Amino acid sequence: MSEFRMPSLGADMDAATLVEWIKRPGDPVQRGDAVAAVETQKGVIEIEAYESGVLDDIRVQVGQRVPVGTVLARIRTDDQAPAAPPQKHVSAAGAVAPSPPIAAGPPAPLPAPVQAATPRITPAARQRAQALGFDAAVVPPGPGGVVGLREVEAAQAASVGYAATPPPPSRPAAPGRKPGLDLDEMRAAIAAAMARSWREIPHYFVSSTLDLTPLLTWLEQENARRSVSARLHYAAPLIKAGALALKAVPVLNGHYGEHGFEPASRVNLGIAVAMRGGGLIAPAILDADTLKLAEVMDRLNDLVARVRGGRLRSSEMTAATATLSNLGEDTADTLQPVIYPPQVAIVGCGRIAERAWAHAGTVSARRTMTVTVGGDHRVSDGRSAAKFLNRLDALLRQPEQL
Repeated sequence: MSEFRMPSLGADMDAATLVEWIKRPGDPVQRGDAVAAVETQKGVIEIEAYESGVLDDIRVQVGQRVPVGTVLARIRTDDQAPAAPPQKHVSAAGAVAPSPPIAAGPPAPLPAPVQAATPRITPAARQRAQALGFDAAVVPPGPGGVVGLREVEAAQAASVGYAATPPPPSRPAAPGRKPGLDLDEMRAAIAAAMARSWREIPHYFVSSTLDLTPLLTWLEQENARRSVSARLHYAAPLIKAGALALKAVPVLNGHYGEHGFEPASRVNLGIAVAMRGGGLIAPAILDADTLKLAEVMDRLNDLVARVRGGRLRSSEMTAATATLSNLGEDTADTLQPVIYPPQVAIVGCGRIAERAWAHAGTVSARRTMTVTVGGDHRVSDGRSAAKFLNRLDALLRQPEQL
């Protein structure tokens, strides 16, 4: 029997509210299945199982707020509680015979005619459907005949004609606060995590300005051959190159815990994404170094959409081995990022800007980006960051090989 606990979904989380049981007691669970959904300061996050088995007893009910580490339920693993063998009866002669029939009694009532089951709708799913303006009762149920948040979100994304119901009147927000998002609470959580990072991690910073002209020229030519929906943003090759550079400098890729530094065997790159209403969240693109550019672009689009919709998975929040923060266009030239514990490095990218640049013996206007590595001096030093930046520069100069 394994314990299904409230995970830590980031350094800025100490508790969360359970909003939905996606699985029910008795349901089979495979490793990686979403079992429950919790609400944090940054939205609803699906918690996944780390073992296969059968969901056993539930310890926490929907609506309860519980701290990290709380046992939410138990999962009976596949090697536990084997099925009981059929009972046998040994006759007086020692021969094994079928069990004798139970003494006759009043005839058992016949089962009632089977009727179509009414889908079970979780409270969180019903509330979400009302907010979106349609009836959750007509949403196709998911596994186990349950309509949960996932099914409601899928129905909304499909934009099919469900019977509309007027959304409930919203509670007026406090002065200076947007409805549905407690900015004060979110900012307090972010501040606590960053204060902890700055207090406990001896940061160092190394920067380099890279010439992105070869990358952007190739990208323009590549996108001209692609359909509009398949075009790449420059963030895709930046993420792929960053992941490959981290793989080449493994001392920047991993976690620092009570046993010191533990290098990661995978490159799960956290991507800082701005949330609607303010704040940042950095879910991970798993195995980013192994993906093709089109796959990176698809994963990035999916992450951004789900961040803005407030629906992420626990593996995306806990698996990041390093983080990349890209300020984007029309912002600032440089960024000095703060490490997100327990990670040991973060990469900050400023805007793309034209600068006078010496190239091939002449000075011309080139499109450049300043990239800064924030590192943990307990694990690495400036030479490690410089090695990363040099590798990143070399990769971005040959984008056709990414």
